Amino acid sequence: MNRPSTIQRQSLSLHQRIKGKNVLLICSDGKSTVNAIDRLLYRSTIPYVYLATTTAPGMPSRGWTHRNLALQYIRENYSPQTDAVLYFADDDNSYDVRLFDKYIRKVKRLGIWPVGLVGGAWVEAPKVGANGKVVAWDVMYAPHREFATDMAGFAVHIKELFRVENATFSKTCAKSAGFGPESCFLTQFGFKKQDAEPFGHNDTPKDILVWHTKTSNSKVSGPMRGFVLE
Repeated sequence: MNRPSTIQRQSLSLHQRIKGKNVLLICSDGKSTVNAIDRLLYRSTIPYVYLATTTAPGMPSRGWTHRNLALQYIRENYSPQTDAVLYFADDDNSYDVRLFDKYIRKVKRLGIWPVGLVGGAWVEAPKVGANGKVVAWDVMYAPHREFATDMAGFAVHIKELFRVENATFSKTCAKSAGFGPESCFLTQFGFKKQDAEPFGHNDTPKDILVWHTKTSNSKVSGPMRGFVLE
């Protein structure tokens, strides 16, 4: 069912992503695509593919089925030789256009970066050691996860989707304090946290380039970890 705010949110997030020179693969929640969103995408003049699906039985209603549809489309329409990066963007997040060229476009295998206003914290970010490798996670929620990151905090080069062709958001990825969909998905590729390419940890100032958008006062706490939040 189309939520009343869907068009407004799609319009905002679409225009935030236009300057990134991306191909947009939109997967809406519904039995069919929405004409108003299709027209919005057409007016943007950027390349796009617009798909729709409902949540599969037994799957959480949190976009897992829709991400799986996107994975299927990429595997059926691209090749392992394609130099491209997959990023799961949501219409309820806010994006700095620098995210796409400064971070995502430079991902070689798996990229990781901070996300603002997520998990009840001001910011969630990878903790990077002196050797430039991710050694832990500066998060409040389940920091012991192999990948204690938000869906907005990582991107994967699509060559990895062909290296491990069965990696999806499956029913076994049911969210729990010990795992979570992000960690479940990424560990299917055999990744360890030290394999991730961290972005933004050495920047001055430490700007956050993706935020969970809130329309009300957010109840957050914890340290700001040096990132620019206001």
